[in-house]
Amino acid sequence: MSLLSIRELTRKFGTTVAVDHLTLDVEEGEIFGLIGPDGAGKTTTMRLMLGILKADSGDGSVGGFSLSRESESISSLTGYVSQTFSLYGELTVEENLALFADLYSVPEQDRLPRLKRLMQFSRLDPFRDRMVKNLSGGMRQKLALSCALIHTPKLLLLDEPTTGVDPLSRRDLWKLLFDLWQEGVTIIVSTPYMDEAERCIRVGFLNQGKLIAVGRPDELRSRFRGTIFEILVDQRFAAKEALARAEHKTDVNLFGECLHVTVEGDLESAEAELRSSLEQAGIMIRTLRRVDPTMEDVFFQLTGKPDGELVG
Repeated sequence: MSLLSIRELTRKFGTTVAVDHLTLDVEEGEIFGLIGPDGAGKTTTMRLMLGILKADSGDGSVGGFSLSRESESISSLTGYVSQTFSLYGELTVEENLALFADLYSVPEQDRLPRLKRLMQFSRLDPFRDRMVKNLSGGMRQKLALSCALIHTPKLLLLDEPTTGVDPLSRRDLWKLLFDLWQEGVTIIVSTPYMDEAERCIRVGFLNQGKLIAVGRPDELRSRFRGTIFEILVDQRFAAKEALARAEHKTDVNLFGECLHVTVEGDLESAEAELRSSLEQAGIMIRTLRRVDPTMEDVFFQLTGKPDGELVG
């Protein structure tokens, strides 16, 4: 059953189309990842999903409530963690939670049990009296999540919640999200990190305001055309230029410290040509091997985007 359903949502800012005729269903009990580079339209899409921002055309619903006509009812069903976390630095951890309980009109008899549970859930109980401005980025992230959960929403939306936090805090946040998912909360999370896409049940690739592909990570990888050779060399940029002239290749992208080269046709001939192209350019090959396509490879093939716009 679809908890969120949107049809042909479009939003413009002046002449810029931020979201372009977007249609999507998110099922109850999913972790859905909205994946795309900066400027793809992820934040605008989330604000449209919440009814915070009005669409120029199209409509949708959350829990049966219309985005265009019943946004107040939708707010009681949804929790939202924005990129800025929307916390109050001069208040303590506990005071922030109490304030959000007021904002969401949580019944008085439910407040203390919920605050206690969320403190334990987020492991912030030892820091309940610490001012938010003195918390680490990871702690602020957990507090923002707890504040968004104070009214027990059915749908939780998180806009790039792990951007700018350390790897340990990223891991801790995903553990909390999986705990929530097991409790029945439906989650939509936007991210530019491709490894986080792998943690979602389904993902949607967003590019220039358009939803260009939706499916399970394994489904999207299975659509990849061609075979990938991963090549490690010392001179990546020179190697990329040398390989651009290879006949068998269809694409060459930087991938961390390596190059990912997509080829079609006879693989033995393709591998021989890649080696020859690099050797003729005087570039020493450290490793050259076939690898399975990653989500980043799939995105690049779908969009033709240049290197560096997504994080592997």
